[in-house]
Amino acid sequence: MRWSSMSIKPVLRMGDPALLEVAQKVEAFNTPELEALIRDMHDTMEALNGAGLAAPQIGVGLQVVIFGVKRNPRYPDAEEVPYTVLVNPVLTPLTRTMEQDWEGCLSVPGMRGIVPRFANVRYQGSDQHGESIDRSVDGFHARVVQHECDHLEGILYPMRINCCGNLSFQISSILKPEQASCCASNCARWRALRFPLSTMICAVSR
Repeated sequence: MRWSSMSIKPVLRMGDPALLEVAQKVEAFNTPELEALIRDMHDTMEALNGAGLAAPQIGVGLQVVIFGVKRNPRYPDAEEVPYTVLVNPVLTPLTRTMEQDWEGCLSVPGMRGIVPRFANVRYQGSDQHGESIDRSVDGFHARVVQHECDHLEGILYPMRINCCGNLSFQISSILKPEQASCCASNCARWRALRFPLSTMICAVSR
């Protein structure tokens, strides 16, 4: 997908209450407004080397996500994921198996966390023209779509992390799950705090 001019928007950062809101369904397809939103999202994701972006990250509370990976310096070992515009998505886990791996987020810059995700998922929805999308995926593709769709529910990846040792500043461009450290004495406290994390985030931002 190509456009003649760039339209890069500021990305909201963790601490902005808008990131914790539940997005609304898109009711109309093939509209100039939807096309403009997708253009803004595409250009912003490309400019920041993102693997995906959700509309709430640029301050638009609609159920729209985009994602796609070819060669990305932020994810040098990731397999390719086809560029996708996904509107009003529905995710269904296809297994109870969870996989843990590092994730980053344009709304949580400079940090990485080990996040548990379903190993296989089915996602359904529409593209910007209202055409149906129905795919079953695994690996990095499954991780990316789960991460992006979390944004539509007001969930940031630190809220999914099980252990305080699994969240850190990024000190290397290549991180492996085994590089995480776990402080067992603090994990129980972390688990107690991570669900009201949204309240803590809002308080810090004020």
